[in-house]
Amino acid sequence: MASRIFGKSSAEVLQREANRLVALQTLDLLDSPRDEGFERIARLIQKIFLVDIGLVSLMDGHRQWYNACLGLPGEEAPREDTFCRYVIDREEPIIVEDATKDLRFSTHPAVTGETHIRFYAGVPLKTRDGHTIGTICAIDRKPRSFSARDLAVLQELTGAVMDRMELLQSAATDSLTEALTRRAFRQDAEQFISLAIRHQHDLSCIVFDIDHFKTVNDTFGHAAGDEVLKAVAVACRTVIRVGDLFGRLGGEEFAVVLPHVDREGGFAVAEKIRILLASQSVPTEHGVLKVTASFGVSSLSIVGRDIETLLAQADAAMYQAKNQGRNRCVAFTSLNAGSGVGSRRRVLKAGSIMFNDRRSAIDCTVRSLGSDSAGLSVSNSAGIPSEFVLSIKGEGFETQCRVVAQDRQNLEVAFR
Repeated sequence: MASRIFGKSSAEVLQREANRLVALQTLDLLDSPRDEGFERIARLIQKIFLVDIGLVSLMDGHRQWYNACLGLPGEEAPREDTFCRYVIDREEPIIVEDATKDLRFSTHPAVTGETHIRFYAGVPLKTRDGHTIGTICAIDRKPRSFSARDLAVLQELTGAVMDRMELLQSAATDSLTEALTRRAFRQDAEQFISLAIRHQHDLSCIVFDIDHFKTVNDTFGHAAGDEVLKAVAVACRTVIRVGDLFGRLGGEEFAVVLPHVDREGGFAVAEKIRILLASQSVPTEHGVLKVTASFGVSSLSIVGRDIETLLAQADAAMYQAKNQGRNRCVAFTSLNAGSGVGSRRRVLKAGSIMFNDRRSAIDCTVRSLGSDSAGLSVSNSAGIPSEFVLSIKGEGFETQCRVVAQDRQNLEVAFR
């Protein structure tokens, strides 16, 4: 008989998790740019409940990602290390008035260490279809009570968060950089690719990521980071044509689609943007900052005939650029032969990376998947060997993998 978790069989739990991740994928808000609407709600949590920490978050297969977090450092945390995983598992609010007296949390590093968490109130964020995709939380460093009225107010704020998430689905441009949003970029790119295939003309894709951007935010603050992002967007528009697509895929990651441009031409455009960025100085209230970026280039081919595949190939090239020292461009074709980054579809699935004869396992999120390859996200890729077994939980999928390219939190793998 299957084991049971919170009254559900393990099979039911796995199916619920798969459905939850599909709902989360539909929203397409993971790793999205900072949003003032979510940060306003985090501030309201602090002010209404007089707590140290206000948090709005989403939970994927391996981590809790912060839409907005005030009072705690960082942008995410491994799922297994969070209080919120209990909210996700139970799909109901959890109130911990004194974490030192709760067996689930009394020995947790956030309780025993410098973070000194004592109080936690977490409420699930649910879609209209009832899928729990994340949490909002009031957290404090001293024990306290939380009344039924307090809980009702926190639950009302979940409605405001979900309203904001739905509103963001209709946004076509990023308010800070005026680049296309990730969703709008993908939609327009698919149209460009369809036209290129129909009329048999070239098309190239560039993905680039600002080097050491997290250090800018951590050292100089988000205001300085915003100035860097705006300067990068202006520089990119200086180089590309009016008819090219320019989108912001994530916090510091951008992409360009170049119709009627072959692989060599795409690489030349990427190099022009790279040189312009490296030559600029960005004025901020903390002084002048120098900025560089790492670029990956892919082009339409027999295999790469959709935006997800082109982005996966450009990502793999970009990770190589980072590993080679950053501030450089790498074309996908310059990677080792047999890299295995073939046709992909975008997914969001919970996975597990197993190695050391299966004695070691690391949770991951499968972000894109093809017949011969996948794109994975992890909390930290350090220590993951070059070959391992990938398992997709609940689907009976298991295969040997070889790492093609990686950065600190992403892996491109080929199936063996």
